[in-house]
Amino acid sequence: MNHNVYIYILVMAGVTYLIRMLPLALLRKEITSPFVKSFLYYVPYACLAAMTFPAILFSTASVISAVVGFAVALIAAYKEKSLLTVALCACAAVFVAERILEIAG
Repeated sequence: MNHNVYIYILVMAGVTYLIRMLPLALLRKEITSPFVKSFLYYVPYACLAAMTFPAILFSTASVISAVVGFAVALIAAYKEKSLLTVALCACAAVFVAERILEIAG
């Protein structure tokens, strides 16, 4: 089998171009549907969450410590703390949880 990398690059470029060009070509009028507007507004957040959540669970030595850090981050974010505070609290929680798991195990 002879694989030509240039064909792969060309196909990827074409697909990327079509994904970006088709909405502009097909939707020339302003979107008036509240459902479609709401859907398009939340898509970036949903994609970010779908890409980030698995990375959170498998970024530490143990899934348990990852869940602890995630829970602490959610609580801190819910209490409207700054991004730096949320990140530091989550890191500290993961550190403490891993030390406890290390001693227990």
